[in-house]
Amino acid sequence: MANIETVFHDEGDLRKRRRFHRLHRALRHRVGQSIWPGLFLVGTITGAAFALREVPGVATFSPLILAIVLGMAFHNLFGTPSRAREGVLFSMRKLLRIGIVLLGLQLTVGQVAAVGGAGVAIIAASLVATFVFTKWLGRMLGVERKLAELIAAGTSICGASAVIATNTVTNAHDEDVAYAVACVTLFGSIAMFVYPMLPAMLGLGPQGYGLWAGASIHEIAQVVAATFQSGQQAGEYGTIAKLSRVMMLAPLVLTLGFVASRRASAAEDGARASVPMPWFVLGFVALTLFNSVVDIPAEVRSGFGTLTMVLLTMALGAMGLETSFRKLAAKGLRPLALAASASLFIAAFSLGLVLSLPV
Repeated sequence: MANIETVFHDEGDLRKRRRFHRLHRALRHRVGQSIWPGLFLVGTITGAAFALREVPGVATFSPLILAIVLGMAFHNLFGTPSRAREGVLFSMRKLLRIGIVLLGLQLTVGQVAAVGGAGVAIIAASLVATFVFTKWLGRMLGVERKLAELIAAGTSICGASAVIATNTVTNAHDEDVAYAVACVTLFGSIAMFVYPMLPAMLGLGPQGYGLWAGASIHEIAQVVAATFQSGQQAGEYGTIAKLSRVMMLAPLVLTLGFVASRRASAAEDGARASVPMPWFVLGFVALTLFNSVVDIPAEVRSGFGTLTMVLLTMALGAMGLETSFRKLAAKGLRPLALAASASLFIAAFSLGLVLSLPV
């Protein structure tokens, strides 16, 4: 009798084990496949963003900007399918970090040296002053702290790329990211058209104008468009100044991560906070140093540059797919006023330094 019970018991365990293994295999298959619908959707939006840049008059806009606009339009017109969510989140989190790390291969320490000591000082001072001013004014206007932080980062460093990098430690809502990207894109685009009219009026030579534009206009593409209109020398110096400014993204994100960790610890009455360390920023720094000492072939660097832009564009497109126009409208006009004030501040502050210091 005991033997019979043992046989039935073993057969029962065997059936349970088989069911468990079947369920486990199915779950693994589902998890492995679940990101693909979202990646396909994000990839389609990314392809459309790059294609749109072939349209006359649109080439001055970064594919990052076009992707988030297309993603938002799709989400608000048709709704993002639930089965695409895993891939959308994967793009927003994993692909974003990989893209930021690879961005380091487009920068070198030598670019900073080419700007000169006075140029670096102007760029750094403008960045810090603008970030602090924007945070302060955001409090005065009653703008949410996280949104103000994103606008401050986007205005003071490098537009949309800085916004999404900063959000890895700020952890704002997707609508905040979209609003901040829209703000820095709007006022950076205005600057792109206005700045070329001003060098002669302000008495700026090609080098001074390039430094001013590189230190204050938000996106790299906007700086290129604004400075090369004033000649090759202004364009090259403006691009180098802007890339030097981009290199300051790493210390800013690390600093904000440290501040966020301290803030979370204080909120938990001294308990250990679980704010993630932005280790990917260290990867960005490592690749920048690697690119500074290793002579990477131009074709390879260009290929990685394209891959970097594709990954960051996918991340912005994914954020658009998570953004509601209704929630954006609920933010009101105060963040827009904050972004306008921040843009005017960095333009005036950096211009004052360029005019007063030998560059």
